[in-house]
Parts: sequence; structure tokens; C-alpha cells
Amino acid sequence: MGNIVHVVGTGTIGEPLIGLLCDMKEELGIDEITFYKHRPVLTDRAKIKSLIRRGGNLVVGKEKMDEFRELGVEPVYEAEEAIKRADIVVDCAPKGIGLENKEKFYKKYENEVTAFLAQGSEFGFGKPYALGINDKAITDKDKYIQILSCNTHNIAVAIKSIGFSNDDENDFVFGRFVCIRRASDISQEGSFIPSPYVNEHKDKKFGTHHARDVWHVYNTLGYDLDVFSSALKINTQYMHSIWFDIKVKGKIDEEEVIQRFIDNPRVAITYKKLSSLVFSFGRDHGHYGRILNQTVVVVPTIRVRNENEVFGFCFTPQDGNSLLSSMSAILMKLYPDKEEYKDKMEKLSPFLFREV
Repeated sequence: MGNIVHVVGTGTIGEPLIGLLCDMKEELGIDEITFYKHRPVLTDRAKIKSLIRRGGNLVVGKEKMDEFRELGVEPVYEAEEAIKRADIVVDCAPKGIGLENKEKFYKKYENEVTAFLAQGSEFGFGKPYALGINDKAITDKDKYIQILSCNTHNIAVAIKSIGFSNDDENDFVFGRFVCIRRASDISQEGSFIPSPYVNEHKDKKFGTHHARDVWHVYNTLGYDLDVFSSALKINTQYMHSIWFDIKVKGKIDEEEVIQRFIDNPRVAITYKKLSSLVFSFGRDHGHYGRILNQTVVVVPTIRVRNENEVFGFCFTPQDGNSLLSSMSAILMKLYPDKEEYKDKMEKLSPFLFREV
């Protein structure tokens, strides 16, 4: 049947992922993209039709076929049929549903499907993964992969850039992070808040799930990192931001820190200090309005104390960095040959920026 990728969900991650897959279909050697929509909502009709025009095939529950037809869109497959015939399944459903789908559906089709991916905070779904961090930990035997959340990606690449100077040479001592999160995406109707909302430190060792997930992704490489994170939401719909405090073993200065970020091909730098300006750059120049880099480092905020402790701010390309890791995991599984995988990943390089 060829290379078939099935995406579950059409929300803030699912929709741009489907669009990117459809737009890059020929270059990436993907024969078919299918996508599952759960509810036949009138206000979603334009989005569904647009994804179909781009080349996606609509998938719905068997019991909802007629409702979608009444909406004016024609389903091609029913839900379980689409899972069974896919090579790769990417679950972009809301938090927690990926784990439910794994138990209810995915385990039934492990012999037919090459790999199952889940986006964001689906802790326990499978091996955690972030592009450029633990690629070598992903093997042919990994049937289930958890793509890290966007803020966790940001933390992971800050640690990689500052604390691992020569790729795997570990100079990292500790990392402390504050995730300053947007209240909601501009595409979402709910969840907006009237004022800043602080999160509890529910994890005694790591604080919030961001540091916990970062620890787990580096632990796939054998590292036991000293990391702790805090989080709060602020009343904006633009971008997440992260404040970091990273200590390293040797001496380092601000020039070297900035150069290490510049040397990372998945990092973008910026001299803009207003998140809306970075956000608008993504809207105008990114794919589906997204910056696909792992992070956007704010150069004027970089400071070094005592010659070994690095402070700064970086903006999180919300969903964009997760999209890139999803594409990497998809291609890694479709093309086990490393050279073929690299060749396909190179097709995505126009969507990465060195400066914003």
C-alpha cells in the first residue's frame, strides 16, 4: 500500500502536522495521509475541507459517517480501518486520550503498524523523543514513541547547547527553569485567564512535568540530570517563554554561550524582546504560521555569573518544535537507512531559521 501516515486529531498540533505532511508528500515519499476527526462540528467544516483539498483523506467513527456527510464532507475510511492500514500513526488528540487510544486500539494493531507516536504530555505512552537530543536512543524495536511537549523541547535544547559542548561531552551541573506559558492558542476558544496563574510543584524531585520529561529523555542516553522546573500561565495568546539558569563545570563567557546556540542548527536567535514580534515572524514566514526551530534564544538576555552559571530567556515555538520532532520520528521509522533518513529530513530545512 506504500507509506501511509495517519494523524489522529485536527487541533493545534494535528492540523499543522497534517498540512505539513500533505505539502511535503512527494518530497518525503509518503503515498497517503489520512486524518481522524472526532466530531462533526459546523465551525470545523472549512478546516476539514481545506485539509482534504491539500490531499488528506478524512477518517471518522463508523457511527458518525452519515453525520459528516450531512455536514458536507465525505469520509474515506472509518477509524479502526485507518489505523490498521497505516504505517505510522501519530496521535494528536487532547491530553490523556493518547494513552486511552493505546490501550483501546493501538495494541490491537501492533503487528500491522510500524510505529505509534503521541504528542505532548502523554507520559508513559512510549520512549520520550526530541530531535537532536536522543536520536541515537530510538531503535527499530521502539513501537511507541512520546514526542516531548513544546516547552520540554525548549528546555532540552538549552541544556544540549550549553551543557554538552562537544555533543556528548557532559559539562552540565544543574538546570533551573521557569516556563512562562501562554494561556491558550489563538485558535482556541476557551482556557483564557484574566491574570497570571501559578502552577504547583506536584513533583517533589522535578517540580513540574517539564523537568521530569527532560530527565527521562536524557536518561535514555544514560544521563541523570539535576533539573527542576516551575510553570505559570499569563494572560496572552502569543508565545510561551522560558527563563533558564544552567550551571556548567568549566568556565564559559557570554560570547561562547551565544556561539554555542548559533552552532546548533535547530536553534534560532533573536534580538527581539517582545514575543508578539517573534510570533508575527512565524505567522509571516513559517509553515502554517509556525517556526519549526526547537527554540528562539533572546540574545540580549544572556548573562553569565561566576564564569560558569548561564542565565537567559528564550521563546518557545509552540507546537512547531514538536512538529519537527514528529516529522523526524515518522521519517526515522519509514526510512531505517540513516542516509535515506537524512536526505528526507534535509527537505524540511527551508522551514528552519537561523535568526528571527
